[in-house]
Formats: sequence, C-alpha cells, structure tokens
Amino acid sequence: MTAAAIAICNAGLVTSVGLSAPASCAAIRAKVSNASQTRFADSSGNWIMAHQVPLQESWRGRAKLARMAAMAIEECLRDVPPEEWGGIPMLLCVAEQGRPGRQAGVDDLLLQEIRAQLTAPAAERHTIIANGRIGVAIGLAQARKHMQEEPACRMLLVAVDSLLGWPTLEDYQRKNRLLTASNSNGFMPGEGAGALLLARPSGKTGELLCTGIGFGQEEASIDSTEPLRGDGLSQAVKTALADAGLAMQHMHFRITDNAGEQYYFKEAALALQRTLRVRKADFDHWHPAECTGEIGAAAGISIIANAMAACAKRYAKGANILVHLGNDSGERASLTLQYREAA
Repeated sequence: MTAAAIAICNAGLVTSVGLSAPASCAAIRAKVSNASQTRFADSSGNWIMAHQVPLQESWRGRAKLARMAAMAIEECLRDVPPEEWGGIPMLLCVAEQGRPGRQAGVDDLLLQEIRAQLTAPAAERHTIIANGRIGVAIGLAQARKHMQEEPACRMLLVAVDSLLGWPTLEDYQRKNRLLTASNSNGFMPGEGAGALLLARPSGKTGELLCTGIGFGQEEASIDSTEPLRGDGLSQAVKTALADAGLAMQHMHFRITDNAGEQYYFKEAALALQRTLRVRKADFDHWHPAECTGEIGAAAGISIIANAMAACAKRYAKGANILVHLGNDSGERASLTLQYREAA
C-alpha cells in the first residue's frame, strides 16, 4: 500500500433488521428484510413501504436519529472504558445540505442530543460531515490525516440518517424513484445509524484496514439528461486503488450502496468495465441496502460493518474488498479494504 492505512477496530450498527452489528449483519447475510407500512400514501393511494428501525419507544425526527446514533456508539465503544470516551474525537456524518426533507438542526443540535443519550461523556472535539452517502469516506480521509499528525490517536466515526419524513418521501415519489407496486425501478427508503472505532494499524492478524480512498464527480447525475458514462465512479475507484497500490484484479469482491435503482447498477457496471483489465471468473457485488433500504449517510458504515463480519466469520470472498458510494448530486467515493488473515 502507498498510503497510511487505518485500522477499523470495532463497529456498532442499528438498522431495520437488527439493533446491533452482529444482528444486522447476520440478517443481511441471510437476505432478511423487514419492510413495513409507513403512515404515508403514494400517488396511487397505496401505503408507502419502508425499512423502519423498531425501537421500544415511538421516537420520531431528530430524537430518533439521536437515539439510534447513541445505540451504535455504545455498541462500538463497548470494549473501551467509559472514562476514556471523552478522549476520542468524533466525526459525525449526516445528510447532505439541500437534500429534500433534511432534518432541521442536524448540524448544530443533533450532537448535543446524542451526547445526552450516552451513558458516559463523549469527547468535546468533533467534526460534522454533511455529505450524505459519501460522508463516511470523507470521514476516513480526515481521520487518516489526523492520525498522521497524532499517531496514538483513536477516532470515532459515526453516521446517522433517515429518509422516512414526508417531505423526503414526497420528493422521491414525485420523481418516481420509490419502489412501489407500479414502479420496479426504485428504492425502498430506510433509516439507520452506525459507528466505527478507528486507530493506527497494530500489525496483528484479524484486523480490517482501510488502505485506499478515492473521490470523483459524475457529471451525468441521476437527475441529469446527459448520457451516463461512469466517469466519476471510475475516477474514484482508480484513485482508491492507486492509493492502496493495487489494481482491480487484486480485489476479491465489491460491497456498494446500490439500493435498487437501475441508474446506479448501470454505473457500477460501467466503472467495472473501465477499471478491470484482467478477466475474473467471478466478482461478487454485495449491496446491503436490499435488506436495510436506502439509509443515506449511514450506508458507508453498514457496508464496512458487513465487511468486518464477513471477514471475521470467514464467509468473505477474499481479503481485498472494494467499496463504492455515491450521492444523487454526482459526488462519488471509493474505498479499498484489506483483512489481515487471522492465524
């Protein structure tokens, strides 16, 4: 690898199919789905289906975001003494600016509400990353830079999001992007939260590393009339591979944020054609959103948590994993993950 790697030490995950990382990842491995009716109807009068996180109390809006995030953080830090939590800087990924129905206060109030839910004081040092689905990649890039300056540092990367508010659903429905009985080319909305504990690599076996990070910009976004060529995603993938000192043929399988729309699957196929130069007999494409729904900014942590589980439980297709993520506005990100095989 050509750049400093980041070790992913632990994960917490809250989704519609599990309130912990082991439960969610087991359900996703088994292709379990937990869609349910929302309180909202589509233009045909049918109830909109969504992946709702089932909590004991009927939390809604920003309060539910805070509760889900706190649950993921506490799971992620379960092996860290509570008195040390305050010394771990936090990166919080939330929905991108301008997304329809974005919760008010996620930039300035959500972090305080998350802290109020935690059983131990969290660090005052924090950064808000309002970049939607690519936010986790931006957080990893920021963490890598910070760890180069402070080698002993640990960092907490958190992401939380929900697409279940009516302003968001109404906008996607108007654009004919929701999966319904009359529209197969759509996604099912969801919500979720996740957390990753990051550190410098220890050199031990059984460790998942982020070895490469890349970004790109797709001019032919999903709302564009331009022909899709996959340029932005191809650039992100090539940059991540170069960052890790690898080529596409070295990757064993892919995990992406694709949630069901043909546009994103076509883009993934185009990017693969542009980056794979050696024939592979198989190259699996995993997409956890088929079980959790589209969970926005939390998608990246869901992907990484699933990669950790697959490697630890030995059902991964290999040690080198390609990840890619994309926002509707055209921003693209890619990661290379590498598992240090346990003895």
